[in-house]
Amino acid sequence: MPLDRRIQTLFGISVPIIQAPMAGAQGAPMAVAVSEAGGLGSLPGALLSVDAMRAELGLIRQRTAKPINLNFFCHRPPAPDAAREAAWRARLLPYYVELEIDPAAPVPTSNRAPFDAAFCAVVEEFRPEVVSFHFGLPAPDLMDRVKATGARVVSSATTADEARWLEDHGADAVIAQGYEAGGHRGIFLTDDVGQQPGLFALLPQVVDAVEVPVIAAGGIADARGIVAAFALGASAVQIGTAYLFTPEATITPMHREALREAKDDGTALTNLFTGRPARGLVNRLMREVGPLSTDAPAFPTAGGALMPLKAKAEAAGSADFSSLWAGQAASLGREMGAGDLTRTLWSVALERLRAG
Repeated sequence: MPLDRRIQTLFGISVPIIQAPMAGAQGAPMAVAVSEAGGLGSLPGALLSVDAMRAELGLIRQRTAKPINLNFFCHRPPAPDAAREAAWRARLLPYYVELEIDPAAPVPTSNRAPFDAAFCAVVEEFRPEVVSFHFGLPAPDLMDRVKATGARVVSSATTADEARWLEDHGADAVIAQGYEAGGHRGIFLTDDVGQQPGLFALLPQVVDAVEVPVIAAGGIADARGIVAAFALGASAVQIGTAYLFTPEATITPMHREALREAKDDGTALTNLFTGRPARGLVNRLMREVGPLSTDAPAFPTAGGALMPLKAKAEAAGSADFSSLWAGQAASLGREMGAGDLTRTLWSVALERLRAG
């Protein structure tokens, strides 16, 4: 099978595997390990302050000279909605009572910061080779500043229409994010997740819809998935859940145990933890309140009222109120280092591709 090597050329990498940026689940060590193995390591910025991002990037630049990807969300912060917040707290009240948490205590702020001028200044300072976005693209003036650094710009599309929009607005490559993918859906042209396609339906349609190279994401956790993605026209793959099994992942012991026990039907899309649809392993909160609920406040504010519940439950060894992000192929994950995983996935995939 002839390989589309455009992503390897565009990003300057030898292995066409992008480690998905996973906010809250990884930091510099995973990104370094993947980049040193020839893939594209990613640093998620959604949960980092500007100073924390500088510190992480400093560690990365000390440990590798290979290309890296810096990732941001580019959502619009919602307008305050006191009534909706009050309704959400009322919905969670029985759990506060059960866990003996004061329901009248101030709720922490759930902070997922969108890309702005301050973060753009960090891009200009560190000049990562790739800058990726979720939920569309930033404002044109910020986009121009990112491109002026020489960075390649990438974003996620969950439909062919979104892929065309991204190409028309300057993306150098598009991530085709299938319905199987773990974590937040990159959906941005509509709020309807009910009609979104899986990767095998989405990928060839995105490949046909755009001229830029396409990266396949969603349900890819082993060499078979990589080969299938290339057969459908991908130039690279983005893999997330498989990297959660590595020692570089910073997830909780409860999350690791849930991943070890994962089954193909063990995940669901939920908006309970952030206010925006994201795929994770089903837990008590998802079973009893959702997994999707109109009570959940707008992204990213829903998580604030859950923080006290999460902290109390996790201290007792329970993940009842924790977001356990994972894709539908979690059961295919294997425990090994992030660098070894990158090399193994590609070497086995390459053997299969050469064998035809």
